[in-house]
Amino acid sequence: MTIRVVLADDNLLVREGVARLIDAVDELELAAACGDFDSLLAAVEETKPDVVLTDIRMPPTGTDEGIRAAGVIRERYPAVGVVVLSQYADAEYALALFRQGSAGLAYLLKERVGDVDHLLRAIREVVKGGSVVDPKVVEGLVAARSRAESSPLAHLTPREGEILGEMAQGKNNAAIAADLTLSERAVEKHINSIFSKLHLSEEPDTHRRVKAVLLFLGEQGG
Repeated sequence: MTIRVVLADDNLLVREGVARLIDAVDELELAAACGDFDSLLAAVEETKPDVVLTDIRMPPTGTDEGIRAAGVIRERYPAVGVVVLSQYADAEYALALFRQGSAGLAYLLKERVGDVDHLLRAIREVVKGGSVVDPKVVEGLVAARSRAESSPLAHLTPREGEILGEMAQGKNNAAIAADLTLSERAVEKHINSIFSKLHLSEEPDTHRRVKAVLLFLGEQGG
């Protein structure tokens, strides 16, 4: 299956660089490339892609166009996944992206773009309706919330914090076990402990668990 991509970034060099990466992957097809909010929405309407890769800050205001575009796209075209690329590991941007739900959404730092496997994994995940959060953003979320003495995150062990980050990338238990060289049983035990400490019920699928964690963190940060 070929995944059709609309790319949006106001930096011409970045846009051309990412376009070349997309062209080099047989599984991907570049449907359109644009540099601002309005042209992004027009391109999505015209080409009906499978996924959108968009920068956060673009004309006309250079503030949060990518976040706003993701909301519009998910509302108008629920089958279209959106990967937001940002140079900011600011948790507030990620929380804003996922505020209305996490299905079909990903938040990645631009430094990941050079890692084709990482980018492709995120694209595949959102096309399936899953969600992905850059591990550095998760680390920031956990660290910020852990500084509050009243936060249950303060009670997570280092290993549990690491597994929380893996979960937020959309990985299932088997993938987490492989990456961290643990047994699946050990991973399951850690995840049960995480949700117990965060007062969250365990969900059967990974992207719902990501959504639950993000919603929890967002509420605590509000």
